[in-house]
Amino acid sequence: MNNINIQATVNTPVIEFENSGKLLISGRSLPENVSKFYLPLINWAKALNSERVIADIRLEYTNSSSTKKLLEILKSIDRNNSVREFIVNWYYEIDDEDSFENGKILAELLKKADFKFYKSNTAA
Repeated sequence: MNNINIQATVNTPVIEFENSGKLLISGRSLPENVSKFYLPLINWAKALNSERVIADIRLEYTNSSSTKKLLEILKSIDRNNSVREFIVNWYYEIDDEDSFENGKILAELLKKADFKFYKSNTAA
């Protein structure tokens, strides 16, 4: 299984998924074809063989379709039997309560994930 590195565009976030369990999703997420963009990431998360996963989520904007796919990625990791420790570092802008609330909702839907919330002047 290869690492995944995708450069950010105006409509898609930077993606850095490493086999070591270090994950980064950062930027804006409103891809034209959400399924096409996120399906390889969901499949990668299902196949990941790492005992410890640390996911840094630094999204400044996501549309509802992207949020659903992000949940699929996180659920795939949460259900992955090889993952023993799952930490999600959720970064949100100080004045962006919607992003904070989205992170709290995602945290409630996952069993294994330990969410940590960080306010920043800029999410990305």
